[in-house]
Amino acid sequence: MNRLCTICARGGSKGVADKNLMEVAGKPLLAHSLEQARESGLFTTLAVSSDSPRILAAAERWGADLLIERPAELATDAAPKLPAIQHAVERAEEATGLRYGTLVDLDATSPLRSVEDVRGAVALLEESGVSQVITGTPARRSPYFNMVEVGADGAVRLVKPTEPPVTRRQDAPACFDMNASIYVWSRAGLFGRRHPFNPDVRLFVMPEERSLDVDSPLDARIVRFLMEGKTR
Repeated sequence: MNRLCTICARGGSKGVADKNLMEVAGKPLLAHSLEQARESGLFTTLAVSSDSPRILAAAERWGADLLIERPAELATDAAPKLPAIQHAVERAEEATGLRYGTLVDLDATSPLRSVEDVRGAVALLEESGVSQVITGTPARRSPYFNMVEVGADGAVRLVKPTEPPVTRRQDAPACFDMNASIYVWSRAGLFGRRHPFNPDVRLFVMPEERSLDVDSPLDARIVRFLMEGKTR
């Protein structure tokens, strides 16, 4: 089976300027995802999609097989990611003449994942026969116990109250934070819907220490600390 890995890394970033190119453990952030994809041994093709010539040049230096220029309308702050991934897959199939059965998107800002996480998420999709797998980590807060929302009247309420109420967090149903690290689809699963979640989506669970996403300067500092600690 042909498998495609996409890495979608646009040039603009509100939280951390040029975050996809920031140096972490001696290489651009983007490079860690490319190396993990290559080391997994799973992929026929590695493609990087970006509206930034600098990012595409870095992707070429760090081993991308295909460089895909993302249209401006798919690279705005308001543009959802799913159409950008679909565009990248379509361009990759045009460029290679291949049809990919399993499609994987690695978020460039989640470099703490392991190669085994990538392999495990792909195996979950292919062995279960579902159309989509996402990744997440056990949530620190529970909507059944200690996560609240403020109503229009200003009153604070649990997000998901139960009857009888949950009085110990350990008794609450298990909840997970999406970590946006790895998305896996069958081809029909990616192109058959326009919503981020398919009805049969499954969750591949990753530990908290491999789930941090760089979305703020503090995230960047933590990721640098953890990644650089691995190389010492």
